[in-house]
Amino acid sequence: MEQTYPTWHLDPTGEAVMEDIHTPYWRHFINIILEQNLSDCTVLDFGCSRGGFLRLLHDSRPFANGVGVDIASTSIGDASELAGKRPLSYHVTGDPSQLGVVFDFAFSYEVIYLLQDLSEHARQIKDVLKENGVYYAVTGCHTESPLWNRRKEVISSNSSSRVLSYSPDDYIDAFASQGFKVTLRRFGFNDFVPPPVNRKFHPSIMDALTYNSEEKILFRFCKK
Repeated sequence: MEQTYPTWHLDPTGEAVMEDIHTPYWRHFINIILEQNLSDCTVLDFGCSRGGFLRLLHDSRPFANGVGVDIASTSIGDASELAGKRPLSYHVTGDPSQLGVVFDFAFSYEVIYLLQDLSEHARQIKDVLKENGVYYAVTGCHTESPLWNRRKEVISSNSSSRVLSYSPDDYIDAFASQGFKVTLRRFGFNDFVPPPVNRKFHPSIMDALTYNSEEKILFRFCKK
């Protein structure tokens, strides 16, 4: 039976706070993807939490249909209520292949580092993408991030999920082994950021400035 929990944060109020923090980075994410016209597309948000990314994506780059999945049941309930009249649906699952939907694009933001089986995730994404479909995944949580071990402790102390340590090569290999064409770039966020409040996660001002510009990776997995 698939593991689920009410919210990813052990403190349920953390979900809305996380959404507020992520919004400017989501906006940057949307602006740098290669495909800007999504009008006829069906898109997936994997690990959608309260659905904020799909709402922002639809408001910025309207698409035909959007589906969000997450194993956090309370967050999915919030996402459904917040969707409004947008063409969005949300489901409590970590396996999008169970939904019987085929997608043009899939997205995830700071989710894949939480997965317990990267190879299985790659297989599931392959199953639900159309030919030449693309999965964009962002994470700064990897072993080549200089402060990863420290940040892993902070994340683990707040999370309902077990946090593993993956290298960038682990992410690449999982998808390459499923036949995806893999390309990647620095996330490259270059807008203003607030000074760090959590000095355990960002010990210095320079850590806060470089984390989202230099250490986060945007992977582009294209189904061949």
